[in-house]
Amino acid sequence: MKGFTLIELVVTVTIVGILAMALLPLGQLSVKRMKEAELRAALRDIRTALDAYKKAADEGRVEKAAESSGYPASLDALAQGIPDARDPKKRLIRFLRRVPRDPMNPDTQASPQETWGKRSYESAQDSPQAGDNVFDVHSLSRKTGLNGIAYNEW
Repeated sequence: MKGFTLIELVVTVTIVGILAMALLPLGQLSVKRMKEAELRAALRDIRTALDAYKKAADEGRVEKAAESSGYPASLDALAQGIPDARDPKKRLIRFLRRVPRDPMNPDTQASPQETWGKRSYESAQDSPQAGDNVFDVHSLSRKTGLNGIAYNEW
């Protein structure tokens, strides 16, 4: 068995370096796809829970003021639960197990609720603003997804 010459070693290291440089963007793309899938799932879960809360309020299972829109005051209400107004034992109705984090939000110290932009029922469609209730959520990230649309517009 013979040893490697210096030239063979340099060529081998160069080839490995070129391959590593070619694979790095593919790895980054894979991570971005994974985060985008997490974002889609989190948005779907929260929006489904908001719709279920509204439906429960419309059915009289969640107490609400007459002038209220029927949407929760915060995302916390979806996970903490609301007493069922129709149940004599007032058992809690939970709409989420937990509030998911926005995977595009880099702040790891923020609570999951703080990672989302919130839209109240009273806010204009083209200018989502937080208010007395939570009608919809969106990512706070201004970055653009692989589909060319900014995450905060998903």
